[in-house]
Amino acid sequence: MIFTQGKTDCTPSDVAYNADRLTVLNNHLQSGIDAGEIQCAMYCLSRQGKVFAHAGIGKKSFRAEDNTPVQPDSVRWIASVTKTFTAVAIMKLVEDGLARLDQSVGEILPQFNTPPYNQINIFNLLTHTSGLQADGGCFENRYNVDYWATIQRCYKLHDFEKDGEFDWISAALNSNGGMRVSANKEWAYCSFGFTILGAIIEKLTGIHSHKYIEDMICKPLGMKDTVFPENITSEMVKRHIISDIEDEKQLNDQLNDIINDVSENAGEKPTNPFDIYNIPHTGGGLLSTAQDMVRFGNMVLNRGSLDGVRILGRKAVEKMTELSVQLPDYCWGAGGAIRKYAIGFDHRNGVQFTFSDVTVMHEGAGACALYIDPQEELVAAWVVPLARDDWFPRIQYNTQNIIWSGLE
Repeated sequence: MIFTQGKTDCTPSDVAYNADRLTVLNNHLQSGIDAGEIQCAMYCLSRQGKVFAHAGIGKKSFRAEDNTPVQPDSVRWIASVTKTFTAVAIMKLVEDGLARLDQSVGEILPQFNTPPYNQINIFNLLTHTSGLQADGGCFENRYNVDYWATIQRCYKLHDFEKDGEFDWISAALNSNGGMRVSANKEWAYCSFGFTILGAIIEKLTGIHSHKYIEDMICKPLGMKDTVFPENITSEMVKRHIISDIEDEKQLNDQLNDIINDVSENAGEKPTNPFDIYNIPHTGGGLLSTAQDMVRFGNMVLNRGSLDGVRILGRKAVEKMTELSVQLPDYCWGAGGAIRKYAIGFDHRNGVQFTFSDVTVMHEGAGACALYIDPQEELVAAWVVPLARDDWFPRIQYNTQNIIWSGLE
């Protein structure tokens, strides 16, 4: 086992945690590496606001000949865990009187101010109850075209002379089969809804959502390793996990651009509508580390503040972490089981989990996870880059159970 110890604030016993269970955790994650399910693993565990376990296991690079150890502070895409940051940003706007959770999206974005989209409110977007088309893969539908492909297709076909400026929101809404169901009828995972929340942030603040999240949440909390890709530093690039050839090339290009003080494709006119229109990646774009995710989690655990820095008020955090939705879920073969959800956070529980009922969490494809258990004052984050295109419940759910087994 290639094991690298990270920085901690205390020993496990200082916070009533059985250190022997960390050996079980390390062996479990190593078994995922040995099975070819994950490339490597990083985790950070905190109780009562103190980090008691922090480590990296395995190799930083996918290349067999490169045995460089992954570090506990290695950087990786955290995918849909980004949604929890977006939710906090929206709650800041609610606190500041710029928005309400029950406010119609159409009051802010005119593209939604028409049937059937005028029934959707901000709360619906935050809780995946908008009725918009779900992410690809949620349902067995070979003809499903996701919003991202729709935007790209419409942009290529757009006649600028005849139709004027391209509107990516209208393109997505008008060309994707309308709504799956009416709002508030079911829970269906929709990352596009969080992209729209990014557009709402920009419309209400005049600040792009990426900058707002970084400046109002990440930087005040001292999360120096949590940024959107356009703001990655050369030092972060060097710590970034390399998962495949495409990843390796992109990171090398980014490092070269930063060193030479040029932007990617400098001098070339962008052709991708996501770059041209700076479409928000607020549904899954952030880069981070396990330690930074735990710091964010401790802010939530501490009801909005950390180390004297206030991000949200207590009542806003209580609102966004309480059980808010109990609706049928048909995603990924759930068959209509009742899905429990909070605002931007998953509130699921069941026989497969050992965390407390009040726990909120979020997973990220690719893969990673953040769990916040207020009853046990435990925050846990792990980053487990998948080695092949699949999803392994033992890497997510079993890992959670092992971590919680150490509580005394």
